[in-house]
Amino acid sequence: MSKFDVIVVGAGPAGLLAAGRAAELGGKVLVLEKMEQPGRKLLITGKGRCNITNSAEIPEFLKHVYPKGRFLRNSFSQYYSNDIITLLEKYGVDITLERGGRYFPTGNKASEVLRALLAWVEELSVDIRCNQKVEKLLVENDTVYGVQANGKEITALKVVLATGGTSYPATGSTGDGYQLAKKAGHSIVPPKPALVPLETEGIVAKKLQGLALKNVKISVWVNDKKSGEAFGEMLFTHFGLSGPIILTLSRTVVDELHKNNKVDISIDLKPALDEQKLDKRLLRDLNEHGKKKVGNIFRFWLPSSMIPVFIDLLELDPEKVCHQVSSKERKHLRYLLKNLRFSISGHRSFKEAIITAGGVSTSEISTKTMESKLVTGLYFAGELIDLDAETGGYNLQIAYSTGWLAGNSSMAKE
Repeated sequence: MSKFDVIVVGAGPAGLLAAGRAAELGGKVLVLEKMEQPGRKLLITGKGRCNITNSAEIPEFLKHVYPKGRFLRNSFSQYYSNDIITLLEKYGVDITLERGGRYFPTGNKASEVLRALLAWVEELSVDIRCNQKVEKLLVENDTVYGVQANGKEITALKVVLATGGTSYPATGSTGDGYQLAKKAGHSIVPPKPALVPLETEGIVAKKLQGLALKNVKISVWVNDKKSGEAFGEMLFTHFGLSGPIILTLSRTVVDELHKNNKVDISIDLKPALDEQKLDKRLLRDLNEHGKKKVGNIFRFWLPSSMIPVFIDLLELDPEKVCHQVSSKERKHLRYLLKNLRFSISGHRSFKEAIITAGGVSTSEISTKTMESKLVTGLYFAGELIDLDAETGGYNLQIAYSTGWLAGNSSMAKE
């Protein structure tokens, strides 16, 4: 006789939702977490604020998920953003809706979200054991019957794998789940960093280190063909580019870099003005300040820290008076304002990636139950699955919904 109805491997948001739901349905549930405490990675989400979920309706939400958002349609129809908000509010988390449909704890502390989830599962008598490394799944006749953790076998009727990906390995996401799934016969789409900062050639980005830009348009160019764009905020770093829209576009960039393609990022600093309107504005400003040194009027066009960099790129004498600026020099300035280009040399590692792309192939998981199509009684949830999304609370909702469905299905009557 199995000691537990369900063993959940991993105490992140997906694992806690699976455990809580199975326990709600009367299951005796054990959660095994290899770190010293549960929810380590949840504590650093949203820069410690925790972007809980997003207000987007399901069809819109699925557009932000890769590679096959439709895989989630069933899990979202059963457990969605309003459900997790209701649960967290019940356990004392005040929640605020911010721009872009992003929900955050009003207190701006991810720890509030973790505390609420732990209070929920504790109330349901879920047994959470930390410092437990699961070495293998116990499988016989294509049916799981438990796990081996820290050298000891623990039996259960069902097992939910919710071990996370390989991003931020210091929090415990070191890819263990991929090996467990692979040994059980599952195909693994090779993991790659996603939502990850990008490295650039040259020293321009380094010179602009620390500068954050708002309301800019970023375009990705692959082998000199435009391959995607995004509008919003970005940040220059000592190694290259980061910030929300860079992270969003990084999925395309990482894919293309791994194919050994040439990738460039182009920044439009004046997206509200087309070439003609921008040229008129430049001409007007130069004429109005005709006797002033051109170096002194760049402040009308650029943040102060960008001015010396631009002057260098333009090879322009800052002492030149405005009415002496040639049409050729003005054209070059206009081009750079609309097309500040960086050649991408690489991307940061899993240590700096917010999430992981790749994982257990969705073709081997039931969309209706999250159960393995290969091993009876084995379920998957969260980042371990080959699903990833843009920033904005999307990835956490995937964890909640797949976790809840896995927990729900694990206690379904045969």
